[in-house]
Amino acid sequence: MQPESVDGAAAPARSPRDLTPPFTLEKALAKVRAAEDAWNSRDPDRVAMAYSPDSTWRNRETFLRGRDEIRAFLRIKWDRELDYRLAKSLWGFRENRIAVRFQYEWHDAAGLWFRSYGNELWEFDDQGLMRRREASINDVPITEADRRFRWPAPGPRPQTHPGIPEMR
Repeated sequence: MQPESVDGAAAPARSPRDLTPPFTLEKALAKVRAAEDAWNSRDPDRVAMAYSPDSTWRNRETFLRGRDEIRAFLRIKWDRELDYRLAKSLWGFRENRIAVRFQYEWHDAAGLWFRSYGNELWEFDDQGLMRRREASINDVPITEADRRFRWPAPGPRPQTHPGIPEMR
């Protein structure tokens, strides 16, 4: 799975071990795609390992510290947000920080669909583990017919599937 470049062309694949600060455009794009792929796995253990053991999060109104709290949070999230599919896009980067925008779609137990729009600020340690994550997210009700993300889940967004369309 290769990350998309700013102009939509595929960027060269990178090993996660290579994705350490300071970030270049290529490494930042690969880091964003690796995060997207991990979150689309809906595997709390896999996702949590991308964070430092003492990582701090703000996710909406929730504040978390450490991998155990992150895992627990993600289990609850994906028990509530069913058929979750996510796309992330690089917004900017420098040194050991990356900013992304994202959209994800999900439905609740009653079958009501939502598209969640958000922005994240990431800060990494020298080993490339995220030590800080700040996420602002808004949910918009949508109909099933308005869904944009329809690849098989769980699993990564296929290279042929568009990423984030212009915000609406």
